Parts: sequence; structure tokens; C-alpha cells
Amino acid sequence: MSFVFNHFNFNVLDLERSQKFYDEALGLKVVREKKAADGSFILNFLGDGVSDFTLELTWLRDRTEPYDLGEQEFHLAFMTEDMTAAHEKHAKMGCICFENPAMGIYFIEDPDGYWIEIIPRR
Repeated sequence: MSFVFNHFNFNVLDLERSQKFYDEALGLKVVREKKAADGSFILNFLGDGVSDFTLELTWLRDRTEPYDLGEQEFHLAFMTEDMTAAHEKHAKMGCICFENPAMGIYFIEDPDGYWIEIIPRR
């Protein structure tokens, strides 16, 4: 028996704002959507157009308070071929929240406070 990564979930307060962020910051597009018949939730799965892995954005109609993200000891990581261009783009967006030049990495923060690590393709 084997297992393969499928998706990871982030709950978001403003689905449109989050989709815009992920499209602008990382080029992720909606590849699948599920809406509750009663309108209580929307699940949008974002893909990179290369791998089968998706990021699920879950919007809950009745949620009004920001999510408690604890100590932020979890994150997604994305590789890029051009760290300089990626860093310039994210700096311009104002979403860089932590940098570790010694390791050659940095993190961006989405509208709900989730951290995403940006690493060079090695």
C-alpha cells in the first residue's frame, strides 16, 4: 500500500481576497470548486498547473472571526527557479514576513496570516 499527497487546507475569511492573493503571489488558479447546496461553505482547490497537489481554500459562511493559527509552526513551501525575481515581486506586494538570507529562503504571509516558504530550486 502507498499514499500520495493530494491537498492541504487553509480556512479563509474572504475567499475572493485569498484567491487573488494566491494568483498574484504564486500563480495558483482554481482547478475545482465545491459549493454547499445551502450556501454554508465553499471549497476551492488551487493548483499550480504543474503538479497534482492542490491547496484547498475553505470558506465558511457563518465564520466572522479570524482563525487562531497557533504558533505558526506549520507552513507550505514553494520552489522557484528565480529567487531574485520572486523576492522582488513579493517585496513589492508587501507580503514578506520573515527572511533567512543565510539559508537562502524567505516566507510570505497570506491575508489570513498563513505563512508560505519560498525556496530556490536546488
